[in-house]
Amino acid sequence: MRFADRDTIFAYSGDVLGQQGDEAVTMTFRSPWPTSQIDKFATSNADLLILIGRILLAWVFVGSAYGALTNFSGSVGYFRSLNLPVPQLFTAITVLLEILISVGLILGLGTRYCAILVLLFVVAATAIAHRYWEYPAGAQQIGQYNNFLKNISILGGALLILVTGGGRLSLDRRLAG
Repeated sequence: MRFADRDTIFAYSGDVLGQQGDEAVTMTFRSPWPTSQIDKFATSNADLLILIGRILLAWVFVGSAYGALTNFSGSVGYFRSLNLPVPQLFTAITVLLEILISVGLILGLGTRYCAILVLLFVVAATAIAHRYWEYPAGAQQIGQYNNFLKNISILGGALLILVTGGGRLSLDRRLAG
């Protein structure tokens, strides 16, 4: 089974509706909606859109690292409130990882490895800091729930980057030749 183009749902080779053989059966479908324009736009601008997606995904890590660097003691205090051991070291490692993720995604350097790092980092951050179900109903629980949902969205973006890679507008592509 394979998907072909915008007008073809799938092509299947083999037993079709009880018929034996290796002949390909192709079912075509032309959408009455103007999806072909969206498809053309996405396809013709894929590399630019992947670059923009990488930058937008990295933005949350840039902002978080900047906030932690400009208010390091506040970040340490937050991690201390979560009862983490050695909160200063934990804060420093977190900032280092956020900078590494940001640079890698923005430049498209080790992009798929960065996507895996994002997945691991965000799963850990969510498990440590955004357990909304442990908060009493109210503003704190809502805030933690929103952070939990944001992290789920980041995981989705990281999975997409893992699949697409850095695209043509990345250092990965330049270094590959």
